[in-house]
Amino acid sequence: MRVAIVGTGYVGIVTGVCLAHRGHDVICVDLDRSKVDRINAGEAPIHEVGLPERLKSVAGRRLRATTDLKAAVAASEVTLIAVGTPFAGGAIDLQFIEQSARDIGRALRGTTDYHVVVVRSTVVPGTTEGLVRRALEEESGRQSGAGFGLGMNPEFLTEGQAIEDFESQDRIVIGGIDARSCAAIDALYEGFDGVPRVQANPATAEMIKYASNALLATAISFTNEMANLAGTLGNIDIVNVMRGVHLSRYLTRAEPGKAPWTAPLANFLMAGCGYGGSCLPKDVKALASAGASVGSPMRLLETVEAINTAQPARLVALLRDEMPDLKGRRVTVLGLAFKQDTDDVRETPARPVVEQLLAAGAAVTVYDPIAGGQAETLFGKGRVQVAGSLQASLAEAEAVILITRWAEFERVPQLLAGRSPAPLLVDGRRMIEPGAVSRYAGIGLGAA
Repeated sequence: MRVAIVGTGYVGIVTGVCLAHRGHDVICVDLDRSKVDRINAGEAPIHEVGLPERLKSVAGRRLRATTDLKAAVAASEVTLIAVGTPFAGGAIDLQFIEQSARDIGRALRGTTDYHVVVVRSTVVPGTTEGLVRRALEEESGRQSGAGFGLGMNPEFLTEGQAIEDFESQDRIVIGGIDARSCAAIDALYEGFDGVPRVQANPATAEMIKYASNALLATAISFTNEMANLAGTLGNIDIVNVMRGVHLSRYLTRAEPGKAPWTAPLANFLMAGCGYGGSCLPKDVKALASAGASVGSPMRLLETVEAINTAQPARLVALLRDEMPDLKGRRVTVLGLAFKQDTDDVRETPARPVVEQLLAAGAAVTVYDPIAGGQAETLFGKGRVQVAGSLQASLAEAEAVILITRWAEFERVPQLLAGRSPAPLLVDGRRMIEPGAVSRYAGIGLGAA
């Protein structure tokens, strides 16, 4: 198929590259000329495992980028909207969605070919059949269903493994206003034999995406609430608690002669310093806001978000247990990205941790193997020292706070060994064994 994708952020570029890799002809559209030039040169605009190699294999062949949306729509059968939907002012911000729909509508005006517009961005239920449909009809002069098709196809991509997630999809959700729209979306996934397909109306498809993300966020906040209680009660280690929970038959399947299989959901039932990134924080807040706006308060999600917002402060509290006065103390923060294998620092737990340390007068050094260059954007010029290596970041540290589960950080015990006085390690991801360093404090580890 000939496909146009509006927006070359995380969702847009991964979707475009993967569709091109599977034989579709893809045109990516973005207002940023420099990003367009990079894509056409085969250079990935984001850090994502496997993306550079795959982009190079399709750039200039089955995939190209442009700033000309009208031309891209004219050359395509299907246009995907994959622009940002940030949370702002107490609700989801749909200005980029509406602008894209209006631009696509104007591109369709005067044309005669049937065209299908598909929302790929995460939007609150009712957006596709409401705001998007209205904008398209007003600008195109056509009626949806007759003059153009319309649908919603949510993505379920995890940053750091998005290419793998696309190629090994666990479900394909097709939300169309009619059979013809659904058929066009279904055709995008030709070759995904055996992958379950859920066909529904657009509002249901939109809700599936939100419900999926809300479940993951709830699992994380549930575990962190358990961890906080364990740490307060004492003589309990949340890692062992969750190990016992994971062995439940609801999460782990054991069959004679086979290695036990644990459901991936268990990865979200692990204690830490909170979720971040471009999806879970804004989606939980957006869904709770949408519920409140129609008189159906989302009390559980409000609590999930409140637990997550408070969680980074737990790390600073653990540090203060041993260093009540942080003024002038040298503290190293390991990790700026909200999770490993990505350079995404949106809603990262590192930000409130560093801000609290700076407010207390600590001298803060930060290190991240990929996202370190974004420290100035996060904290301002000159407020923190940015180390160029893990070893350098630890050289003068009196305390270390581990935020991101980068594999490189497994070397921390080795690099701290023999130091006198020994720095305190505050483990916000429970990735280091407590006995591996002389002084250790971790989320969910209660004193004996």
